[in-house]
This record gives sequence, C-alpha cells and structure tokens, in this order.
Amino acid sequence: MADHDHEHEHDHDHDNDHESADGDVEREARRLVALSRVRQYGDGVLRMKAREVEIFDDDLERLIERMTTLMHEANGVGLAANQVGVLSRLFVFVDAGENRVLVNPVITKLSSDREIDDEGCLSLRDVLVPVERATRVTIEGFDASGERLELELELPSARVAQHELDHLDGVLIIDRTDDESRRAALAKLRPQPVLGAR
Repeated sequence: MADHDHEHEHDHDHDNDHESADGDVEREARRLVALSRVRQYGDGVLRMKAREVEIFDDDLERLIERMTTLMHEANGVGLAANQVGVLSRLFVFVDAGENRVLVNPVITKLSSDREIDDEGCLSLRDVLVPVERATRVTIEGFDASGERLELELELPSARVAQHELDHLDGVLIIDRTDDESRRAALAKLRPQPVLGAR
C-alpha cells in the first residue's frame, strides 16, 4: 500500500534547502528504483491467489527482509509477497512506526464500524481511490520464525492489513471502489498511445 500522505510530512528550513533538495532527489531516485521492482497493474501475478507458507526458513527470512526494505524505499506502508512476484501468503507493513510481518494471515474479527478513505497502491502508481474498510480488525497468523501471532489493529493499520490481505487473494483497490472511481483509475492505468507510432 502506498503512503499517499508522505509528501506533507517534510518541512524544510530555508538554510537547508540545497541539502534537502539533494536529499529529495536521491530519495525520489531510490523510490523509482524500488517501484521498478514492484509488480505493476497488468501483471498476471497480481490477480493470483497466494499459497500458504509451509516452511519457515532462512529463505523466508530473506524474502521478508527484502520486502521490508523495498516497502520503505518505495515510500509504502505495506507490501504483499505477490507484489514482488512470490505467491506466498505473507505481507509486511508498518504498524505504529514498527515493521511487522504476517505469514498466513487470517482476519478473525471485523468491526461493524466502517470508514471510506482514499487508498493508493505501490502496484497501481498514481492511482488513489476511495475504499470502504472496517475500522478495527483482529488478525491471526505467524511471524517470520513460525510463532503464532494475534494482532488487534485500528486505523490506519487496520486499513493497511485489509489492503494487503486483499492482494494475497488477487483483489485490488479498483475492485473495492465505486464505479466512477474505477473508471477514472482504469483510464489512468491504460497504456497511452504513442504519437507517431504506426
């Protein structure tokens, strides 16, 4: 899931404008490199259902580490395994400033309170659509070493967890939004014709 508010968080001192501009350019370059390693809309893997993880080993640890780094470099707050082309049921996300991972996650409780808010996605660049989500969830799964976890999440983490769990089932935010927003998003996602092309 993309963190679409990140741009509003940086206030710069005028004295540091030059340094911060260099830093911004470097951060943006890192973000674009990271995004190029995230599967984008149209890639078939984003529509596939991920499989349960059965082996908790060093390979899994490395995948989690790679996904966590990629999520941060891409300015995201969540990343599901199929977004990096791996059909395993796991996602990483940021919860109250802390990196978390959930392997084989299952939502066991959804609040009846719901809220509509704009969501972005690292796999649907430049698209923001309104999505209704439960404001609180209880989610069970395992950590990287196979220990059982139960998390009770509130917004915004509850929204991120629901978004990432959707990915593991091949569901995207454009499937969860209203018709008008979906049409606008699809128009943005469609490859644009190149002028002069034959």
